[in-house]
Amino acid sequence: RVRLVESGGGSVQAGGSLRLSCAASGDAQSTFCMGWFRQAPGKKREGVALINADGGNTYYADSVKGRFTISQDTGRNTVYLQMNSLKPEDTAMYYCAAGNLGNRCPLTPLTHYTFWGQGTRVTVSS
Repeated sequence: RVRLVESGGGSVQAGGSLRLSCAASGDAQSTFCMGWFRQAPGKKREGVALINADGGNTYYADSVKGRFTISQDTGRNTVYLQMNSLKPEDTAMYYCAAGNLGNRCPLTPLTHYTFWGQGTRVTVSS
């Protein structure tokens, strides 16, 4: 079982930056895709950024490309999401997730991802 704990959310003005962290513990992390999803009020949960086990492949939603960067530490104990040039439409609850998918990490469907954290809230004001 994999346990995921997010941190780093908060409130920021448009144009600002935040870095989210996801601390991972448990089994089989070395083969998992890990990454970030978000859910805004009244909207479906969507994939934001994912990284494969060796960090060689990253995947981003079109809406965040060029602004967000996903990374992980060497031991893969923590996965990060650096969010720059934040927009009000980035406001959402951000969730860390993991799934045993090998080297390719699709943003959809969400059912690929077995393990989820509790989420951290990001609010971007205009």
